[in-house]
Amino acid sequence: MRCLAIDDEPLALTLLADNISKVPFLELVASCTDPFKAIEIMQKEPVDLIFTDIQMPGLTGLQFIEGLVSRPIVILITAYKQYALQSYDLDVVDYLIKPVSLDRFIKACNKAHELFQLKNAMIAAPGQNAAATGTVDYFFVNVGYSLEKVVLQDILYIEGLRSYINIHLLSQPQPLLTRASMKSIEAYLPAPAFIRIHKSYIIATRQIKRMKKNELTLLNGTELPIGEIYRPAIDDLIKNQL
Repeated sequence: MRCLAIDDEPLALTLLADNISKVPFLELVASCTDPFKAIEIMQKEPVDLIFTDIQMPGLTGLQFIEGLVSRPIVILITAYKQYALQSYDLDVVDYLIKPVSLDRFIKACNKAHELFQLKNAMIAAPGQNAAATGTVDYFFVNVGYSLEKVVLQDILYIEGLRSYINIHLLSQPQPLLTRASMKSIEAYLPAPAFIRIHKSYIIATRQIKRMKKNELTLLNGTELPIGEIYRPAIDDLIKNQL
């Protein structure tokens, strides 16, 4: 894994580089005391993993991560505990408190490496043909520190929650919570097997039990609202199946 180390303290940066050198699957691309320099490097060099401090002058580590359009795997290393909750909203793979022991550092690196391998496996084999149409019958989403496989036939409905979505499945009582938009998840859901019925809901059409004017009931009894702008598409779907 090609990695980048960022810390405004030269001694801390030296110690971080030394720890990285002890991990066989890591290759240090560059060390930076300035997040803006790190951005310049990332525009020229591919980076799989970022180690960064949080409190730095000019741009904090959290602001740096949040501003990345294409975000590598991230491990935060800081002397402060109070940013942990905020960091999880950015899907960092681990949060290390200075001083970091070598065994704790290696544990975080192993976690990052597992996620890296999963992502590569997903790119190499994004799915299997579900039919002659060539539609993909599953996809992967980030849940916590892992990638979870979601089979299309297992989806009951999807619920939008601002920057996150809940994927409600037939196979388990608890939904999968992942950071994604409704628009991005729609790309994985072929029509007419799935349809958006509301700004916050996409359903599997085979799970429809009944419809009223402004409400739809699924086979498991879940009742969901129908958005006015989505009603014509739902009406067309029902007419085409009559």
